[in-house]
Amino acid sequence: MVKKTNVTAIVQARTGSTRFPNKVFADLSGKPMIWHIVNRLRYCKKVGTIVLATTKNTADEKLEIWGRDNNLIVYRGSENDVLDRYFNAALISKAEIILRITADDPFRDPAVIDKVISLLLTNKLDFAYNNYPPTFPEGLDVEVFTFDALEKAQNESTHDFEREHVTQYFYRHPEKFKQENFLNNKNVSDLRLTVDTEKDLELAKLIYKELYKSGEIFVLNDILKLLKEKPWLTEINSNVKRSAMYSDLN
Repeated sequence: MVKKTNVTAIVQARTGSTRFPNKVFADLSGKPMIWHIVNRLRYCKKVGTIVLATTKNTADEKLEIWGRDNNLIVYRGSENDVLDRYFNAALISKAEIILRITADDPFRDPAVIDKVISLLLTNKLDFAYNNYPPTFPEGLDVEVFTFDALEKAQNESTHDFEREHVTQYFYRHPEKFKQENFLNNKNVSDLRLTVDTEKDLELAKLIYKELYKSGEIFVLNDILKLLKEKPWLTEINSNVKRSAMYSDLN
């Protein structure tokens, strides 16, 4: 399929998670979680390039090897200054528009990603997202921004929190960046579909067991249908602390 825009997905990944070390290689239906994350990106109609942005830590050499074995552009940079890692990954890949992807979200919906990209392109935005305020489940976040916006944040942000979390400079300075939020037609932000803990992984494995088929992809509506049929599944990780962006809901 010919890509119409030069949208580059930059996947930030490392093996040294404090809460759940090596989770990027956790098994989901016979493949590592990082494989599923990248595979789902390949179903996006508007994403042309995928970059794996990992750290210079020795432990992440296996991520570099995995990335190159899976035909990805790989950049290794700072562990804590993730904004700098993104900027340099964007430079080497000649990115014009960047899709930010974190390596703990194996349920990203390609159609939702494409819609947020379309919002940015159609309205000529600097930054488009679907999580402020959130109406999609935690773990289906989409953040898309231009290289010019990323460069501005790289040059101007001096706050450690902003540099660790990449897009926080955009949210904190709406006067500097033209930005919009993409809303879901139904608010399902009470659902947690990310992998930060063993409980999260337990839920992810059960959902993948029910829905994953090799060579195919399941999407948000398939997950919602499953959880409606088996509501007990959401109880598995209901006690896991949520992101601040989601924890104050309701």
